Amino acid sequence: MPTERFTFPGHGGHDLAARLDLPEGPHLATALFAHCFTCGKDIAAARRIAARLTAEGIAVLRFDFTGLGHSGGEFRNTSFTSNVGDLLCAAEALAGREMAPSLLIGHSLGGAAILKAARDVPSARAVVTIGAPFDPGHVTHNFGDALEAIRRDGTGEVDLGGRRVRIGREFVEDVEGAALADDIRHMDRALLVLHAPRDAVVGIDNATQIFTAAKHPKSFVTLDDADHLVSSGEDAEYAAAIIASWAQRYLDLRPPAPPPGAPEGVTRVTEADPDGFLQDVMAGPRHHVLADEPESYGGTDRGLTPYQFLAAGLGACTSMTVRMYARRKGWRLGHVSVDVRHDRVHAQDAGNGQRPLDTFRRTIRLEGDLDEEQRGRLLEIADKCPVHRTLERGAKVVTELV
Repeated sequence: MPTERFTFPGHGGHDLAARLDLPEGPHLATALFAHCFTCGKDIAAARRIAARLTAEGIAVLRFDFTGLGHSGGEFRNTSFTSNVGDLLCAAEALAGREMAPSLLIGHSLGGAAILKAARDVPSARAVVTIGAPFDPGHVTHNFGDALEAIRRDGTGEVDLGGRRVRIGREFVEDVEGAALADDIRHMDRALLVLHAPRDAVVGIDNATQIFTAAKHPKSFVTLDDADHLVSSGEDAEYAAAIIASWAQRYLDLRPPAPPPGAPEGVTRVTEADPDGFLQDVMAGPRHHVLADEPESYGGTDRGLTPYQFLAAGLGACTSMTVRMYARRKGWRLGHVSVDVRHDRVHAQDAGNGQRPLDTFRRTIRLEGDLDEEQRGRLLEIADKCPVHRTLERGAKVVTELV
C-alpha cells in the first residue's frame, strides 16, 4: 500500500510523526487509528488493520502521540486529556487534506481516548475500540510500586510489557479523574467493541461496561484467545476482517465507475504478510477474500491457493451457466453443485511430449425432476460456460510495471 509520512502540530505545538496509508485504488473513506498506551504507530495489529482497510479503499492515519516514537515533546509531561487533544489535532490535519475521518479506531487506552474524542469529530460516523478500558484510570493498576513514587516525586519509571516508560504525576491524576460514561452515552455514532476474554491487562468487564453505556447501533465481538496487544497474526487478521466488514454498513463506500474495458472492475491483490504468502484479494469495496499457500509450502494456510481460485472460478461459472439454461427452459432443476480438482499431467501422458498439461476434473451433481435427455443437455451446456472456454483456448496476459 502506498504510504505518506508527514508531521502535524499536536496539542502542545510539538510536531507529531504520522503515517498515512493510502489505498492503491480509489480513496473511499478515511480512518484515524489511536494505538495502545506507550505503543507506537507501527505495532503489528495496527499494521494489519491498516492493510486490510486500505484494501477496502479506506485510508488510515496512524501517528505517535506526544513524546512517543518519532514525535516531539516529553511523554512524562503528557496526560490522558493531552492524548485526546492530539487525536483532535490529527482529525483536523486530515480535514485540512480533505480527508476528514469517518471511522475512528482505538486500541487500549487509545480506545478510551477515541471514545472521549468522538463527539468532537463531526465527520466521524463509526467508532471501534479494541481492548479499551471503560475507566481510563484502570491503566494505573499496571504501574505497581512505581505509582507511590510518582505521586510522591512527581515522576517515575514503570515497566509496561518489558518497556521502561517515565510517567508524570499529571498523567496519573488526569487519567484517574477521567470518566467516559457520559461521552459514550451521547456519542451518537455506531460502535463496535472488540475485546479478548483472556485479556490480562484490561479485563473484558470493561468491554461489557462500554457496550452497556452505548446506545444503538452497537456491536460486541470477542477476540477469543488474543492477548492485549493482539500480537498473533491470526488474531490481528480476524480483528481486521471484522472491522472492515462491520464498517461497510456505516460508511459510504461507493466506488467510481469501473475503468473502460473492465466491466467487472479491477481485482486487486495486495501482499498482507511480507514474511509469508498471505494476500488480500479485493474486487471492489464489497468483496474480499484471502489467498495463501499451505504451511508445507511456507504459507499459513489462511486462504485459497492460486490454483484453488482458478478451480473456484470454473466451478462457479459452471453452476451459474447450468442454472441460467435450466431457468430459461423452465426445467425443474432443484440444486446444482460442482466439485473441481486440479492436477498436472506428466509430459508423457499429455501427448505433447514437451510440457505438463494442467487438468481440471469436474464432477457435477444435478438434483430435481429431470429426465435423462435434460440431464445430458445440461452436461453439454456445462462445457459452454465462459470460464471453461477461456481455460481451453487460453488467454493473453499483458503486464505493466508501475
